[in-house]
Amino acid sequence: MKFIICLILMVIISASLKAQDKSKQPLEVVPSVDLARYCGMWYEIARLPNGFQTKCAGDVVATYTLLDDGQIKVVNRCQKEDGEVTEAEGRAKRASDDEPNSKLKVRFAPAILSFLPFVWGNYWVLEIDTAYTYAVIGEPDREYLWVLSRTPKMDENIIQGILGRMKERGFDVAKIMRTKQTQ
Repeated sequence: MKFIICLILMVIISASLKAQDKSKQPLEVVPSVDLARYCGMWYEIARLPNGFQTKCAGDVVATYTLLDDGQIKVVNRCQKEDGEVTEAEGRAKRASDDEPNSKLKVRFAPAILSFLPFVWGNYWVLEIDTAYTYAVIGEPDREYLWVLSRTPKMDENIIQGILGRMKERGFDVAKIMRTKQTQ
């Protein structure tokens, strides 16, 4: 009996260590993004819960516009429980010149604070299909994850495939929230 208990404990510990290892492995991004094609409106299909979107009850969209200086204007919009629409505008830029352009930094703090590194958050393109109809965005700590689509609805098989791959990459997809889209 002791042998069986020890064996079960070893299996549990091994599985736990394997899960921890994935979250510590470097997070791969797509090799590059055609930023002109990426720009436009995206519907949020699903996300990991986060503090800055708690007010969003549904109809979450992001619109990206490529600017002359190479940065991207970001406008996030959502509907609150009371029906009011709220909007946040920010900027995105390449994380660095020696990183792929699929590793971006984004800020929603006022422009005057742009020089402070901590106002910029990681925005990494983890997946994008060849037609640019869906994208998966995350960051290396695996605390943030978004599934975006060009349309308000997405094929469930595609969503499940994405979530399976993200789980393999160390994201806690059991916490994923589906976004209500009424458009």
